[in-house]
Amino acid sequence: MPSISEKGRKMPASPIRKLVPFAEAAKSRGVKVYHLNIGQPDIETPEVALNAIRNFDQKVVEYSHSAGILSYRKKLVEYYKKNDIHINPDDIIIGAGASEAILFAMNSCMDQGDEVIIPEPFYANYNGFAINAGVNVVPIPSSIESGFALPPISEFEKVITPKTKAIIICNPNNPTGYLYSKEELEVLREIVLKYDLFLFADEVYREFCYDGKKHYSVMHLEGLDQHVVLIDSVSKRYSACGVRIGAMISKNKELMSTAIKFAQARLSPPTFGQVAAEAAIDTPDSYFEKVLDEYLARRNVVVRSINQMDGAYCPNPSGAFYVVAKLPIDDADVFCQWLLEDFQFENQTVMLAPATGFYATPGKGLDEVRISYVLNVNDLKKSMQCLAEAIKVYPGRTK
Repeated sequence: MPSISEKGRKMPASPIRKLVPFAEAAKSRGVKVYHLNIGQPDIETPEVALNAIRNFDQKVVEYSHSAGILSYRKKLVEYYKKNDIHINPDDIIIGAGASEAILFAMNSCMDQGDEVIIPEPFYANYNGFAINAGVNVVPIPSSIESGFALPPISEFEKVITPKTKAIIICNPNNPTGYLYSKEELEVLREIVLKYDLFLFADEVYREFCYDGKKHYSVMHLEGLDQHVVLIDSVSKRYSACGVRIGAMISKNKELMSTAIKFAQARLSPPTFGQVAAEAAIDTPDSYFEKVLDEYLARRNVVVRSINQMDGAYCPNPSGAFYVVAKLPIDDADVFCQWLLEDFQFENQTVMLAPATGFYATPGKGLDEVRISYVLNVNDLKKSMQCLAEAIKVYPGRTK
């Protein structure tokens, strides 16, 4: 029997999806499961995007340009201009979600065995993308005590080697919800220029910032045109995860001329997704105002509820729609599976993502979980009640 690849063996299972069979089994027993494990919002996709698909009238669904439909890229230029980000259509390559855009960027910037520094915890799929591209992830720690603020320059400099080619951040952050400040981004600017690195910034949650705080893009940093790669997506912005449209953006011409070759190798991004994404740019501001108010209410329910649980702690994040919470548990993977296999409260339980999958350092995140507050306020209150009851009776409770 032929053997599978070493790369395949190293490829991690999704910490967000690996518990799905246990959730399905719980449902088959008649238990209601509150899904807080995955960033799939229940917010309705803007009608303008759905109508664009319904009204599609071309007789042939053709390949698009490998960089994406030009009219869409031109319209994106106007979207970014409103966010004080000034680019042109040639600075954009459309991908099948931000996932493909990150793969294009990694493959264009780094060789086999090169290193990318990522503050942890980080979006779990960065590990998978790095393995796919043959790149080694070098984590540096951020802590729940600081709300997962950017680590100091000294932490970056400890791990920079001749193999270091890039730094990746997600802002606002998945999984922590942390919003990096302008001052923190200026620290990254200093490091990037000093060591001549690329800076990948995953800004897919740009619209979701709370408490009067504003998003500051890496594209606003001076002197980094040849270093910055902006990663973006329509998935969360317009609650359109299934259209699979994202973008890689950079003013570095050599980088973009390299990345387009990877884009050409997969032919083109999805046509219907681009049609929906282009139309979604016309989504009225009132949509985002309503969504922001809803997420703020949800965040407050989750953070307040967890901090009232004995032995639990949750920082108050300023962006995205996630929290990482510290619970009085011995092993997050065991606990999250136990919730689905052995626990119910009033015939209900909750599905969480173990935080261990968001760390590259073995042993980190054992007492932490990521919670996506993507359900309505009433369901979140019920799910938090389930979690509070679960912590009381969990056999592996530590405090």
